Amino acid sequence: MPTGMAAPRGADAVAVAAEQQQPVAPPKRFHKKKATKVDESELLTVPDGWKEPAFTREDNPRGLLEESSFATLFPKYREAYLKECWPLVQKALSEHYVSATLDLIEGSMTVTTTKKTFDPYAIIRARDLIKLLARSVPFEQAVRILQDDVACDIIKIGSLVRNRESFIKRRGRLLGPKGSTLKALELLTNCYIMVQGNTVSALGPFSGLKEVRKVVLDTMKNIHPIYNIKTLMIKRELSKDPELRSQSWERFLPKFKRKNLKKRKEPKKKNVKKEYTPFPPPQPESQIDKELASGEYFLKENQKKRKRVEEIKAKQADAIKKRQEERNKAFIPPKEKPVVKAKKASTEKKIDIEAIKEKVKNAKKKKLGALPVEEVKLKIAADEKKKKKKK
Repeated sequence: MPTGMAAPRGADAVAVAAEQQQPVAPPKRFHKKKATKVDESELLTVPDGWKEPAFTREDNPRGLLEESSFATLFPKYREAYLKECWPLVQKALSEHYVSATLDLIEGSMTVTTTKKTFDPYAIIRARDLIKLLARSVPFEQAVRILQDDVACDIIKIGSLVRNRESFIKRRGRLLGPKGSTLKALELLTNCYIMVQGNTVSALGPFSGLKEVRKVVLDTMKNIHPIYNIKTLMIKRELSKDPELRSQSWERFLPKFKRKNLKKRKEPKKKNVKKEYTPFPPPQPESQIDKELASGEYFLKENQKKRKRVEEIKAKQADAIKKRQEERNKAFIPPKEKPVVKAKKASTEKKIDIEAIKEKVKNAKKKKLGALPVEEVKLKIAADEKKKKKKK
């Protein structure tokens, strides 16, 4: 083979080798590696007790290049509480090398990174901490946001419902009687929930926050939270079974149908539809038609004016007459009641005097509550006989 030429490959190499009678190696083939079958359920599940390793200074020994800061405003009623717990806030943030300042004049809280800060996400957690404190979350709960496995979600509910009364009712449903509904949600989602004003603050694991947001938004859409609590309870029991983890849970979850029981308001004035007729309504009479019917159309101008004046005078006379009648009403004396004559006692019915006398005698003999005379005599005789027997 002449020098300076590229060596042939593949089929060309075989042809050249046949000419030169040299043994040639067969062309290389790319063999696919046999893929080992892995169970999908093992890939999706996380082993029990596994935790993500904590971020240490060894992971970022040189620290941060730039200084970052976040600020948030707080309402006037939180000023006294923040003033008390601010040393504890500074102490908690100093462990992550984040500085915090409280401005009572402007009503704001500010967090900034320092030269010693090595965790880039520490400033985000510090920002969430001051946000939660501004939304009336107590410090004991808000400080948990600095942990790696805890997150927060502030849900704005003020603009979801237009009517103020219905908004207050739906927000009250989230709390429930004596806070029972909120407590049930906290136990099922492992989150701390705070309903304050136009926001709902939630603090806990990511999976729990997702459920809390769904329940809150559904409640504002007029879906009672008890339905979502039922589904959460069923999911909690299903998650305990290792066989059902990789299966769909739709067959176990309840399906609630929405019932709209609100009656349509009936209008005060009901428009009754007239019966359909193919004929158009009669054309209204014009002024000329009316004048032709009454004969006024053929009168002269002087006669028309005289007629109008007479009509005006007649109307004025009627008005004067009515006014005079109303004035004269004050001078009309009221009608006197007719004198009723006393009726004479009728002597037709005769009174039986002897019967009345007998009744009076019997009444005198019979005293009120006393026994008749004959019964008294019999009792006295019976008592005397008993005394004789005893002797």
